[in-house]
Amino acid sequence: MPAEIHPTATVYPGTVLGDDVRVLEYAVVGKQPSLARSSTASRDPLPPAEIGARVVVSTGAIVFAGSSVGADSIVGDQSCIRERVSMGDNCVLGRGSLIENDTTIGNGARIQAGAYITAYSTLEEDVFIAPCVVTTNDNFMGRTERRHELIKGPTIRRGARIGGGAILCPAVEIGEEAFVGAGAVVTRDVAARMVVVGNPARVLRQVPANELLQDD
Repeated sequence: MPAEIHPTATVYPGTVLGDDVRVLEYAVVGKQPSLARSSTASRDPLPPAEIGARVVVSTGAIVFAGSSVGADSIVGDQSCIRERVSMGDNCVLGRGSLIENDTTIGNGARIQAGAYITAYSTLEEDVFIAPCVVTTNDNFMGRTERRHELIKGPTIRRGARIGGGAILCPAVEIGEEAFVGAGAVVTRDVAARMVVVGNPARVLRQVPANELLQDD
């Protein structure tokens, strides 16, 4: 099936659209970035955006050039995927969420409404991000030249779950199948299959066996 592009949507030349893609009202696909002079993002030329089969790019969403969205994924209303982002198959990006540049999202990830995924982050397969989660990548908050070589977002391993309103500090690693409670502030790595809560986040207990992902 050919792609369905609403008359109010903008799809830039060269963009690759898979079969049965839907680009809804006022969505923008393949946009080139406009960077501030102080931006640390790469300024190399970007290839066209690639949108996999049966993807829905919802109303008002933006997918930048140089990014790819895997098959059967949904890019929610007014959400945004910046440049050089790789999103896997069967993912959900909730309304108003933002994935910043140079980030990798694994298959089956679920990112709920209003979440902020900072640049240079890694989310592995089947990660769950609850609404209004905030991730960070700069311990110096824009001050000093040293920050450029140290900027790094979180790494969230397979099947980990991050509760609503949690904050992940730069470069932390959330272990496989770990669980971060709502409102937690994670300042250090979280071991696999551990539940952490509070500010700063501390270990509460292990994730119960009946909550772990079942391998196929």
